[in-house]
Amino acid sequence: MWIDTHCHLDNDLFINSQQVISSSIEQNVNCIIIPAVGKSNFDQVIKLAEKNDECFYALGYHPMYLNEFQEKDLELLEDYLLKKNSVAVGEIGLDLYVRKDNQLFQEEVFLAQLKLAKKFDLPVIMHVRGAIDLILKNLRKIKVRGGIAHAFNGSLQQGYQLIELGFKLGFGGAMTYPRAKHIQMLAKELPIEAIVLETDSPDMSPVWLNDNEHNHPKELSKIAEFFCQLRGIESLKTADIIRNNTIEAIPKLAKLYT
Repeated sequence: MWIDTHCHLDNDLFINSQQVISSSIEQNVNCIIIPAVGKSNFDQVIKLAEKNDECFYALGYHPMYLNEFQEKDLELLEDYLLKKNSVAVGEIGLDLYVRKDNQLFQEEVFLAQLKLAKKFDLPVIMHVRGAIDLILKNLRKIKVRGGIAHAFNGSLQQGYQLIELGFKLGFGGAMTYPRAKHIQMLAKELPIEAIVLETDSPDMSPVWLNDNEHNHPKELSKIAEFFCQLRGIESLKTADIIRNNTIEAIPKLAKLYT
């Protein structure tokens, strides 16, 4: 059984969430984590998870969706974390690949959310694009209980530093492309005990999907097969390891297996 640690199931491209979940279960993907990107979809991801036992949600403010962010939005997030059952704070982090003009603001919001994660003893699901060293700097300031570095594409050294801070590293469809030699090296060389798998669907499509096809959580089973072939390891044993890794990163998932 596989766990998709990063799927935006609330996206409009997923017209029928029940059908998406059913087809994923058929492909042995039995658990999906849905991270929010901002207050505009907090209620939507909560509703999806409450309707489906296979789904869990995380709440947070994504660094690419801060244009309308206000100070009071932190109070809103804190209220949701207090009253709801978020398994993590996410998707949060820094993105200096797309835009650098608001770096200080991104960092301020990221730090504030790390403080909330620490207050509620929750892991974080992080967006770390083009800013891993800065992410590491802030994680050393605010020591949270760990979590997942989504779509990891840093150096081996940065990967080990995140692992030392209690994080698992997420790999998905990006590693399936022939030119993705660096990501493949990371997925092969980093300790398997530090890896979780994800689709980031409907984005980050694997190589076998056509341009007119969006990504889907059911693709995780084939992504997992690719990962196993890359490392030369057996699928069934790997599924157990990756599942345990995911529960270590997101402890509230343990109730799914008790």
